[in-house]
Amino acid sequence: MTDSAGIPGGTDADGGAGRPPRGRGRRSRLLRRAGLGMVLLVLAGTATGWWLYNKLDGNITEDTSAAAELRRYERERPAHLATGAQNILLIGSDSRSGRNNAGYGRDKGTERSDTTILLHLPQDRRSATAVSIPRDLMTDIPVCTQPDGSRTAEQFAQFNWAFEWGGAACTIRTVEKLTGIRIDHHMVIDFDGFKKMVDAIGGVEVCLKEPVNDVEAKLRLAAGRQTLQGEQALGFVRARHSLGNGSDTERMGRQQQFLGSLVKKVQSNGVLLNPARLYPLLDAATSSVTTDPALASLRGLYELVRGMRDIPTDQVKFLTVPRKPYTPNPNRDELVEPAAERLFQQLRMDKPVTVTPPKPRPTPPAAEAAGDDTESDTPGTSDTDAGDTDEGTSTSPLPVPTFTGTTAGNADCR
Repeated sequence: MTDSAGIPGGTDADGGAGRPPRGRGRRSRLLRRAGLGMVLLVLAGTATGWWLYNKLDGNITEDTSAAAELRRYERERPAHLATGAQNILLIGSDSRSGRNNAGYGRDKGTERSDTTILLHLPQDRRSATAVSIPRDLMTDIPVCTQPDGSRTAEQFAQFNWAFEWGGAACTIRTVEKLTGIRIDHHMVIDFDGFKKMVDAIGGVEVCLKEPVNDVEAKLRLAAGRQTLQGEQALGFVRARHSLGNGSDTERMGRQQQFLGSLVKKVQSNGVLLNPARLYPLLDAATSSVTTDPALASLRGLYELVRGMRDIPTDQVKFLTVPRKPYTPNPNRDELVEPAAERLFQQLRMDKPVTVTPPKPRPTPPAAEAAGDDTESDTPGTSDTDAGDTDEGTSTSPLPVPTFTGTTAGNADCR
């Protein structure tokens, strides 16, 4: 007689078709549970990642009004002359609107560009050049549309009025008119957003030659090495009258040094490889900026940052557009030519520039007593301008122009 399995006289007692050994069954159950746990972890991780992506992506404010205004004037805008290169206009707004900005003054419903930087990324992404444009520079501001829909007249005026009159679109068109450089993208950040980004990376280190006590900027610091947190950092980049000779040009120099230290900090492993610091930075950055539609997504910002993350710090360059006191009013600025046009031409054509620290010169006692706003070494003056050969009469290449400035690699306290 055989059982259903075809084994003669088969019974469980003979060990035929009975239960598997106890050890094997336990291992099987453990493997199934482990597999289920892994699936749940993957699903949870995917869900969390998707939630975080959408949260960060949704933080970004898209500047649709500026995009529409720029399309209106497309015909008069400069052409792209260097394929693959990008020019991004970074605008620091002095808006007092919003609960966290109200402490810096009364909200009058207007805002000006406290800081404007033209960031040039070459096609090969082996360097980056950040050019500060003085807020007090006298320049031609085109016809712009104001927030109430009215239109301003074209006029020669102080540069930062462009942002007050017509926002980012008016500022972009003013920069393009001034430089002949096509602006591809723009970002606007306010006081509160700046503070959040500095706090998210654990502060930024600076070195002070002397103590600072600036009531207007709400800044009190001892001399020496300092790590500035958000509120202190904002005071440092805004302070003017209590530091140096009180000029806006010196303030731009401090802003560039601060940004160099910030770039070095963000590129360090302490931020990029530390999720506890990276996520707060991404959250602060995305919730703090208003950008053009092409950058108004996490993917758009990631593509921009990815192109910059491997640039050596000594190739991240900072300088101020060549300027000098405006003759009719020394409290305003005007361009130094031909140095300014030489700089703009290099950037338009995606050609290199180099920067070197200013050469210290003793300040004449009379000028020091008068509070002269001029620099010891005119910012942007090229050491090679005087020796340039005419392109039509020489086959030798022109030297790379050198301008007064600094790099992120020089941002250490020394």
